[in-house]
This record gives sequence, structure tokens and C-alpha cells, in this order.
Amino acid sequence: MKKTTGMDRATTRNWRPATQAVRGGTWRSEHGETSEAMFLTSGYTYDDAQTVADRFAGEAQGMTYSRLQNPTVAMLEERIALLEGAEACRAQATGMAAMTAALLCQLSAGDHCVAARAAFGSCRWLVDNLLPRFGIETTVVDSADTAQWEAAIKPNTKVFFFETPANPTLDIVDLKAVCAIAKAHGITSVVDNAFASPALQRPMEFGADVVAYSATKLMDGQGRVLAGAICGSEEWVLETLMPFQRNTGPTLSAFNAWVVHKGLETLSMRAHQHSRNAIELGEFMEARIVKAGGEMRHPGLPSHAAHALATAQMDATGPIFAFDVRTRERAFAMLDALELIDISNNIGDARSLMCHPASTTHAGLTDEARAEMGVTEGLLRINVGLEDIADIAEDMDRAMKAAGI
Repeated sequence: MKKTTGMDRATTRNWRPATQAVRGGTWRSEHGETSEAMFLTSGYTYDDAQTVADRFAGEAQGMTYSRLQNPTVAMLEERIALLEGAEACRAQATGMAAMTAALLCQLSAGDHCVAARAAFGSCRWLVDNLLPRFGIETTVVDSADTAQWEAAIKPNTKVFFFETPANPTLDIVDLKAVCAIAKAHGITSVVDNAFASPALQRPMEFGADVVAYSATKLMDGQGRVLAGAICGSEEWVLETLMPFQRNTGPTLSAFNAWVVHKGLETLSMRAHQHSRNAIELGEFMEARIVKAGGEMRHPGLPSHAAHALATAQMDATGPIFAFDVRTRERAFAMLDALELIDISNNIGDARSLMCHPASTTHAGLTDEARAEMGVTEGLLRINVGLEDIADIAEDMDRAMKAAGI
């Protein structure tokens, strides 16, 4: 295997993000292919017995089994680490595999985890249901209230876990302040950065220890494959994450890794155009939503309570915002009137997508948990795509009129 400078860390660390997104983590075979090759193999062969013994003992570099290493997956991991500014990255089978692994690899019975109450439905399920099943104590806090994080700390607190922006309420966490509290108490901060991606926000620049992703979202960006990733220090990845991953196997397929790897080449351009479209659509909608008694939750608009914080932490505020039209009937009327925008629970897609979280992404939570998070019956979440913004606005205008807005 011939490696280009795309795998030379001394060189790639000095490249600027746009170059890293296209060139970072590139391996080339003896054929000199321009597009990265896809290695669809479960295992590897060896020239002699000592070579395989040395590799399995960790005394020699090289592949052993695709549950642990695969050249295509390794290329993706290197590129994500470069974009994130992390020492290391391990790809995961899905975004939820990443969140689960990031928590379970470091929490044991008797430990305590503090988590944000506003979170993706499955992330709240991990905190509310899975962790307690293994004897791990959990506390949920209002993530936007920095003081609540410190107040929730106990002698056995090991992890802070949160999203910013949060799904689907668009709560914003003060990354620098919360991560500083964690560090002061020897707590590991785990940040779900799926709503932003490293193109728009890099939590490690604000002190985060671990950053986890659903790469299904903006990194792929076209609704094609499932994937996840976890970034951290090389020591944490090798000593804490790897034993869990090696023995539980949340492995990303080579094909899915290749698709996401190619998606990263255009991530920054897409994410910034998504953001511009989302702000323009939010500005078009806001006055009518508010006049009808509803509420906008758009961190890119000055009306958002944490607008200044969001714009300070993020290069742009992303493709996603939410708005509350107060009743399920109104929400469903809007969804049913859509012609261009698809009803779908995915995000980060090139297509505009809208969903009703209370009946989809957060349907598995209790009524009490949804109320605590602010996931009301009238809440709608939209992923603003890359279509012409005039067409998106026309479709939204039609939907609002159908709901009497």
C-alpha cells in the first residue's frame, strides 16, 4: 500500500480545513487511483506466522480483522480527526452506536452521569433507561443553564453528556463554560455535535474531551448511509474506547465509510449553504408564526435567547430549526399540505425535510419526559435543504396557510 501525504500527519495538520476535507486521510494503492479505493474484505492474509503474531500482540502495524481495522474505514477516521482537530477518531456503525459506545466505554456500575434534558429521543432513552439498568446513576439538567451542571455534580460523577444545538428544541449549551466545569472536577465531557458537524462547530476548541457524531447526517449529507464517529485524544481512544469497541463490534462497513468519506469533500460548502437557506426561511416565517401564537426556535435569528452564544461558538448555525404552532392538528395540517418539503425524520440531508418530533423521533419517551424537554404537540422540526430558497419558501407559505397561519 502506497500512502500519499494525505496520511502524513506532520503535513496534513498544517493544511487548512478545506484541503483536509478533500485530501486528508487518503491512501493510494500501487494503481495510483485518484478517488479513494473501497476495501470490501472481512479479513487479511499474512506472509508468515510471526507477522500475524506480532500484529495481534500490538507489536507491529497492519490489519488483522475488519472489525478492528479496514483501510477504507481508517481513511475516514483520519479525515474526521483532521477536521475535528482531534488526535484520534473511531468510526461506528451508526450515530446511536457512537453515543452508546462513548458512554458505556467509560461508565460502570456505581458511576454517575449528568446529561442534558433536551436531547434526541434515543439519547434520552440511553440516559433514562439503559444506563440505570447497569447501575449507572443519571441526572438530567437544563443544559442551557450552566449553573445546573455544577449543581448536579456528585462525588461519583464521571461524564457530562449533551448536544448543542439540541435536538429538536435547539437549546444552546455554553461549551466553554460547561467543559471548564467538567475539567475542574475531573469529569469527561461528551458532546454530540451532529447538528453542526466540524464544518460549523468544533467543541474541542472550547475544551470538550470527546465529540460524537451521527455521520448519517451532515457528513454524508444525502440520506444514503448510516454511520457514526467518536473523536478524542489518542490515549482515550486507545485505552478507553478501543477495548469496548474491539469486543462489542459496532463496526462501520467499508462501503458506508467510503460514502461518508466522499461526502466530507463537500461538507463545508453544503453546511454553510444550508445555514444561509435556514436563516432566510426562518426570517420569512417568524412574524407569521409569532402572530398566530406560536414560537420560533432558531439560533440563527436574533429572537433566540442564545443567539449571541450560538453565533460565537458556531461558524454558522446549521440547517435545522424548530417552531411551535401550539396544537397537533395545526402541525399535521402543515405537514399534509407540503408538496416540495418531504415529511421525514432525517436531518442534514440535501433535501428539505420536516417532522413532528412528538410522534416520531421522541415518540418513545414518556409524556412527562417530552414535556420536560419542551417537545410539545405543536412542535415541528425542519431540515432546510439545498433547493432554491424561493421554492422552499413557497412550499412553506402554502403549508402555513393550510394551518391558518
